Amino acid sequence: MIRIENVSFKHRATPILTDIDLTIPKGGVVALIGPNGAGKSTLLSLVARLHPLQAGAIEIDGLPVNTTPGRELAKVIAILRQDTAVASRLKVRELVGFGRFPHGRGRLTAADHAVIDAAIAQFDLADLADRFIETLSGGQRQRALVAMVFAQGTDYLLLDEPLNNLDMYYARDLMRSLRTVADEKGKTIVIVLHDINQASAHADRIIAMKAGRIVADGAPAAILTPDRLETVFGFPMRVETIEGKPFVLHQL
Repeated sequence: MIRIENVSFKHRATPILTDIDLTIPKGGVVALIGPNGAGKSTLLSLVARLHPLQAGAIEIDGLPVNTTPGRELAKVIAILRQDTAVASRLKVRELVGFGRFPHGRGRLTAADHAVIDAAIAQFDLADLADRFIETLSGGQRQRALVAMVFAQGTDYLLLDEPLNNLDMYYARDLMRSLRTVADEKGKTIVIVLHDINQASAHADRIIAMKAGRIVADGAPAAILTPDRLETVFGFPMRVETIEGKPFVLHQL
C-alpha cells in the first residue's frame, strides 16, 4: 500500500502540490489525469524519492520513502519518467537488463536473465531484443523502457506518460499489457495519462488533479462526467457510454 499524508511541495516560492492525502492499495491500475501543471509528475517523483520530501509523509508497504535505503526502495517501487535518457549504443536486451541493477549491481544471474526474457516477451520486444536503441522508433523505444521498469521486479510501477510517442495500435497494446500485468502478476500500476479514454478503458480508479490538489477520485464512471471534466479541464465535453464505460468526445 502507498500512503501519502499531508504532502506539499514548492519549487522556490511556487506551490506545486498542496495537502495531498492519498491511499493506494495493492493491485490494479490507477490513472492520474489533469491539465498540464497539475502536479501529477511531481507527485510520482516524490513517491519514488526523485525529489526530497518537503512536508508530509509517504510510505510504501510501511517503508518511509525519505529514510529507506535507496537500494531497498528500488526493490519495492520502480518509476519511468518522461525524460529518461538512454545511451544510443545499447541494445534492447541490455536496456531491459538495467532493471535488474538493484538486485545484483550489474552482475546478472541465470534468474535475472529469465526475468529479462519474460519482460521482453511481455511487451512484445522479442524481434527487437538485439537491435540498438538508436535504430528504434519512438514507440519501440518507449516499450523497451516500460519493459526495463517491469524487469525491476517491484510490486509498484509508476509510469509518467508512457503512451508518449505511441501510435493508436501500440498505445492500446501497451495499456492491455499493463492491465494483464496488474491482473495476473498482482502489480500496482500508477500511471499518468493524458488520454482519458485509455484511463476509462483500462484503469480501476482515476485520480484527477488540478493546480496541485486532488479534485476528484473514484471509478471511471464517477469521474468522467461532463460536470467533473469541466471542473478539471475548464471546458465542456460530451461523454458517451459504450459497453458500460464512459468515453469522452473532447474533440467535438
